[in-house]
Amino acid sequence: MSDSLYGFFETALSKLKGRKYVIDRRIPIHLFLMILLRRSVWLVRGLFRTLLLTGKPAMVFMAPGVKLRNLSLCKFGKGVTLETGVILDGLSYEGVTLGDNVTIGPYSEIRSSMLSSLGAGLSFGKNSGCGAYSFIGAGGPIRIGEHVIMGQHVSFHAENHNFSRIDVPIRMQGVTKLGITLEDDCWVGANVIFLDGCHVGRGCVVAAGAVVRGDVPPFSVIAGVPARVIRSRNPSEPSPDKLAAMTS
Repeated sequence: MSDSLYGFFETALSKLKGRKYVIDRRIPIHLFLMILLRRSVWLVRGLFRTLLLTGKPAMVFMAPGVKLRNLSLCKFGKGVTLETGVILDGLSYEGVTLGDNVTIGPYSEIRSSMLSSLGAGLSFGKNSGCGAYSFIGAGGPIRIGEHVIMGQHVSFHAENHNFSRIDVPIRMQGVTKLGITLEDDCWVGANVIFLDGCHVGRGCVVAAGAVVRGDVPPFSVIAGVPARVIRSRNPSEPSPDKLAAMTS
C-alpha cells in the first residue's frame, strides 16, 4: 500500500517539477505525509497571498514569516519555494523573476533598490536555489542560470561604491552597477561572495568562502580570496600547473 502511495505522489511531483522525481523509500510513510501536509499549507498560503497582493494567484510554496514587498513587480514560475523568513522586494526596473522550482532558503533576502536609486533586478533560472541566510543585492542586473545550486550565506553585490575623491564622503560619490552573471549548472559553496562585474561561466564549481570577481571560464573550479582557477572540469583543458609549465 505504501509503495503505491509513494508512486502516486511521485507521478504528481514529476508533473509539477517537469522532470522525473523519485521519493526516497527510506522516509517513513507517516513522516512523508507530515511533510506533504506542511507543503500543502505553504501552497495554500502562497496562492492566497499572491492573489490578495496582485489579483492573480501563483503556485508558490510560502513558509511562515515570508515578507513580500512590491509583489506586482515579481514573476513566479511553477513550484517556487520561499522558505521561512525570506524577504522578497520586487522594486526594480526589470523586476524579479523566479523560474520553475526555484528555492530561496530560510532567512534570505532579495532586494534591488533604495528610494534614491532604482536598481535593475534579478532573474533566477529554473531548478536553481540559494541556501539559508543568503543575500542578493540586485542594484545592477543579476542573472542566475538554470540548475544552479548554492550553500548557505551566499551573497551577491551588484554595485560598487566610487571612492576616487577624498574631499567628498564615499557614500556621496555614487556607485557603478555592472551586474553579475552566474551561468547554468554551477555549484556554489557556503559563504561565497560575488562582486559587481563578475561573470561565472557554465558548469563552474566555486569553493566555500571564495570572493569572486572578474570573468571565470566555463567548467572551472575556483577558490580563494580573490578566487582563482585551480583546475578545469573539462578533460581537454590543461591544469593551471601544466599550463604554466607549457608556457615557461
